[in-house]
Amino acid sequence: MSHSQHPVALRLERRVGGATRLLATVMALPLLDGVFAAMVLAGVLGTVGGILQVGLMVFGGSAAVAVILAEMDGTPRETVPSVAALGVGLILLAGIEAAMAPTLRTLLNLAVFERFAALVILAIAASTASARIGDVIPRPSVILGLGLLASLSPAGARLVVSVDPGIVLRGAAAAGVATVFAVALAALAPTLRGMVDIDRFRFGSAVALGTLPLTILGYLPGNAPLAVFVVAGVLAFDPDGLGASDDAASGPLAAADGGESADDGSSSAVTLVDSGGDERAPWL
Repeated sequence: MSHSQHPVALRLERRVGGATRLLATVMALPLLDGVFAAMVLAGVLGTVGGILQVGLMVFGGSAAVAVILAEMDGTPRETVPSVAALGVGLILLAGIEAAMAPTLRTLLNLAVFERFAALVILAIAASTASARIGDVIPRPSVILGLGLLASLSPAGARLVVSVDPGIVLRGAAAAGVATVFAVALAALAPTLRGMVDIDRFRFGSAVALGTLPLTILGYLPGNAPLAVFVVAGVLAFDPDGLGASDDAASGPLAAADGGESADDGSSSAVTLVDSGGDERAPWL
């Protein structure tokens, strides 16, 4: 049941290799591609619900779930310390990146930038839900770069030498939520592997992430994505699948025959095969 064909994890696995490094890359990716900074600037971390949403859906998310449940071997005693260590580094880096937000804010027209931030999240949600869509839409980092250019307002720029402790703490708290989530998954992995349909959770969490831009633009209540994420988690449980992961093919994140990556490293839009041998369209 823990078998996964997560498009994001597949693409990164081919580049970094190794479950621990893959998890570190997946969880740190929002820091590296600027998505976390976009969330800070868009004001998403202004509430407790926003902190939870960024931690669970941006830092954590279905890719982290797929790596921990479908790719990490070993007992909880072996995996929990390494996951916790990754989390400590993530918290420190998130706090540092959040501290730079005031400087960036003086350079940008936030009303314009928030719209591009919403597009970035939609692109991530689409790539998570469908390998085929992920192959044809621009990468989130490209959209974010265009947003920075479009919203650049150097006339009002000024050097900000003070650090807002509130922003730093909220940024670190979001990474802390992701760390607690990942550690809990690692601790419960032997049980969850037989009870969670990762691909079902992937699609549900992509829907939840897709509602986040609507909250940024004011079309939905602020905690709506969190509610959708919780529902996705509940619907992903399948107690009848207990032990099904024992029959999974080796290399849970490996693509089916003919599913080799394209030259640019993106995942191929082929029909995927689950652990039971049944065909699955890449958007399911």
